[in-house]
Amino acid sequence: MSGWDGMDWSKAPSPAYVVDEAALERNLALLDDVQRRAGCKIIMALKGFSMFGAFPLIRRTLCGAAASSLNEARLAREEFKGEVHVYAPAYRDDEFEQYLELADHIVFNSFNQWRRFRPAVQKAKRPIRCGLRVNPEHSEVKVPLYDPCAKGSRLGITLDAFEPDGLEGISGLHFHTLCELNADALERTLPAVESRFGRWFEKMEWINFGGGHHITRDDYDRPRLVELVRDFKRRWPLDVYLEPGEAIALNAGVLVARVLDVVRNGVDIAILDTSAAAHMPDVLEMPYRPNILGAGEPGARAHTFRLAGLTCLAGDVIGDYSFDRPLEAGDTLVFLDMAHYTMVKNNTFNGLNLPAIALCDTRTGGIRVLRSFGYEDYRNRLS
Repeated sequence: MSGWDGMDWSKAPSPAYVVDEAALERNLALLDDVQRRAGCKIIMALKGFSMFGAFPLIRRTLCGAAASSLNEARLAREEFKGEVHVYAPAYRDDEFEQYLELADHIVFNSFNQWRRFRPAVQKAKRPIRCGLRVNPEHSEVKVPLYDPCAKGSRLGITLDAFEPDGLEGISGLHFHTLCELNADALERTLPAVESRFGRWFEKMEWINFGGGHHITRDDYDRPRLVELVRDFKRRWPLDVYLEPGEAIALNAGVLVARVLDVVRNGVDIAILDTSAAAHMPDVLEMPYRPNILGAGEPGARAHTFRLAGLTCLAGDVIGDYSFDRPLEAGDTLVFLDMAHYTMVKNNTFNGLNLPAIALCDTRTGGIRVLRSFGYEDYRNRLS
């Protein structure tokens, strides 16, 4: 975190998401090494990170992006300008023709959907590689909210619902079973996928291992991932795709916020110009406690404060932290690892402005604001 320590945060607007180009480059170098050694392609899942101001840097390394809606597909086509892979649990009739103009790969969640839209695919003016998402019914994710293979999941086709006679026009399969996991989880998943669906691999040209691979995390076993992909390709001569979102931006961005007031009600409470509910919703949804530059666990340092958001939601609380000195109005706080699942999930609850979006380079200390938000952005979501 030494790069963040050296920044002059007085130059940053508040609140603001600030993404470090140097950190992105480090992550991309790790991803590139994996895809070169493994012989696979890594694409970026926009559901985790859609900051198109960083796309020119990212597309130097990654060949494309994975989208899960028409808006994401359009963003991928217009801004990323690489391969566009699309998967959604279901497609709308009034949108599907637009997908055919944007996507290179379209993955269907059921044979019903494939039958419904196959005629449109066959009439498309450009070639579309179509696939099916399968559910190997093998759970690695411990939190049910994030487990694609949880009992009763709507995501993917189970073996008992698979229709071997309906594969004409299908060139690939897709599975997604992971969330923030290491290579050992994939190692346990692949046999489940192959035992259920491997008999149809010889009819395929490609396979997508989905997302949730925490490839750029310090303790991630990248050599094991490389060998897993190599070993799979030795058995099955298919093009292999991985589509992480979080791994691209892991530890590459922060949320800058400032203290507006300090009150006391049994504990010292600092009210910030940001919000867990509006600007970092995973803090409440997962839930989790983000780290802060220069702060510690409650009681670890001399002064402990509860950090609270600016909305009227009683539970808009980020967590308890300790500091070397008491917090005062005007103090700047820097929340770490805030590039992914923040900008893509934030909202204007209570009429709060969205945080500004900026790029920085911790090697030089420069900060460049790409976008600020105001009343029109709030108003135009309503009517």
